[in-house]
Parts: sequence; structure tokens; C-alpha cells
Amino acid sequence: MDSGRSVLSSIVASQIDTHRKYGGVVPELASREHLRSIVPVVDEAMLMAGVGWNDLAAVAVTQGPGLIGSLLVGITYAKAIHFAHGIPLIGVNHLEGHIHAVVLEHPETELPAIALIVSGGHTQLYHVRGNFEYELIAKTRDDAAGEAYDKVGKLLGYPYPAGPILDKLALHGDPRAVKFTRAHMKGNPLDFSFSGLKTAVLRWTEANDISEETAARRAAGADADWLSLTPKRTLDLIASFQHTVIRELLSRLHVLTEAHDAKSIIITGGVACNAGLRAAAGTARLPVPVFFPTPGLSTDNAAMIAAAAFSKLRRREFADLSMKPKASLAL
Repeated sequence: MDSGRSVLSSIVASQIDTHRKYGGVVPELASREHLRSIVPVVDEAMLMAGVGWNDLAAVAVTQGPGLIGSLLVGITYAKAIHFAHGIPLIGVNHLEGHIHAVVLEHPETELPAIALIVSGGHTQLYHVRGNFEYELIAKTRDDAAGEAYDKVGKLLGYPYPAGPILDKLALHGDPRAVKFTRAHMKGNPLDFSFSGLKTAVLRWTEANDISEETAARRAAGADADWLSLTPKRTLDLIASFQHTVIRELLSRLHVLTEAHDAKSIIITGGVACNAGLRAAAGTARLPVPVFFPTPGLSTDNAAMIAAAAFSKLRRREFADLSMKPKASLAL
């Protein structure tokens, strides 16, 4: 990253094929894959950017939140670079990286803003103040939205990750065919909950006995024609599920924008790739502009971490060899 604005190279090593057979991320395998990939990924990024170690002003690394084994691999390697080459070390919060993925591509994003971070591991709302200070407004009480997609997809017989498959199939169903009850939260009414929705889908599958079609989908390959393997009633279920999730994600934004006098809305994280969510945000008549990252910067990547590090670099907020990974690091 150059000057916090220009991406000189961005290399991503995907682990989807490794975890697909287990229907989700296996932490031990994730850390092993990180260990296997980190050196060649960094080497390729340096080669593509045309830079050497002496050209770098700092090395940034995700300190948390995330899986502790994977975080440990990244931090250990970043410390090695810091120690061997005398380059300042910067620890970055993963969630702040997702916010900066939007600001990186949309410098016109005005602060203060309301940020919705929605992925397989996170569903949180933040008030982003003008100097990039963060106030947590709401969070999920149970499953993250992306996690709910993957669990419902697994229940219906689709491979991991199921979110993109369900997003495409939802276009072919009636989003109002299956009525799902909204969760009413005690305490903070702005918090999210998706476990009840997931259970409601389970009850629907039990009542409608879709075992044969589910078995057929599980027997199909990862690149199967999912539309041909999905009857109309299941398409309606998927469309209704997606409609409910999107309604929950967007329903709080109007009131929060006015309450915090926000000038922009940021929607970021892996679920920000969801075409249904992007379309709904565009028609929701929200009072301020809504900004999404491109799909390549929505899912986890290192460019967003480097972008988030630049403000810390300017303030000389450096870490040292005592930095430890924090699985539940707060933003």
C-alpha cells in the first residue's frame, strides 16, 4: 500500500477448498494453511509491487479479533520482519480494516458515519466519528448473519460457503412466501439475533420433508446446477430467509443515521458481497449515501489492514515484540 490510498499489490490465498468438506472453518486447519501460505503470499505481494524490504515504512498485521491460531501465525511472521529489517510494527483491528476497505475505495465517504460490519464471524453496528474513533452501537447476540447463511445452506444440502449460492437462488423465489417472525430483543433493542430464524428454517424443513432433495444436493459436486436441484417451494424458503436477514440488517440504519447526525453509511464485510443486500440498500431510501467495498475488498484481505495502518503510522502508534493476538479484540 502506498500512502494509504494506492494498492500496489493484493494477494489472497483462499482456504475454501480445505474447509468445504467439513461444512465450515476448522480452526486447526486454518492455522496450518496460514502457516503454509504466508511466506509465498508475502513474497508474491512484494514482487508484484516491485518493492524490497528497505522500501517499506512499516509492516502491519491483524492483531484480532479472529481465530487465535491464525492470528498467531500472522503476528509471528510480522514480528520476524520487524526484527530482521528494523521496520516499525503496527497492530490493526480486523474490523477497522473492513471499514477502511470502504474508505480506501470511496474517499468521498464523509464522517461521522454509521458502519454495518457483516460477515461470517461478525454482525455489528458502529458509530464512526470524524477522527476514526469507534462506538459500538449493536451486535449479534448469537449467530452472525454470514454464519446463519452457511448454517441454513448446510441444513438444505448446499456446500460451504453457502451464502453466495443462497443469494443467487433467492432471485428465483417469492420473498414473502414463508413468514418469519422478527426477533424482539430485551436490553439493547438494536442488537441482532439470527438463531431463531435458523431454527424456524429447520422447523420448515421438518414440516415439509425435503430429505430427498437435500440428499441429492449433498451428493452433487461443488459446481452443480443448484437451480435445477432446488424445487420452487425451497426457492421460496430461501428467498424468504434472505428477505428477512436483509430486513433485519437494514432496519436500524435510518434511525441511527438521524440519531448520530451521520453523513454516510458504510456496509462492509463478506456479506457485503450479497447482491440482494446491495440492491435493497439502494432502494431503501436511506437519508445519506451508502458505500460498499468492491467484492474483492469485502472478503478478508491484507490491503484493508494496510490501509487502516496508515493513520497509526502517521501518529507513530507502533507495537513491539510483546504484542499478542487477541481473539476478541474490541474496536
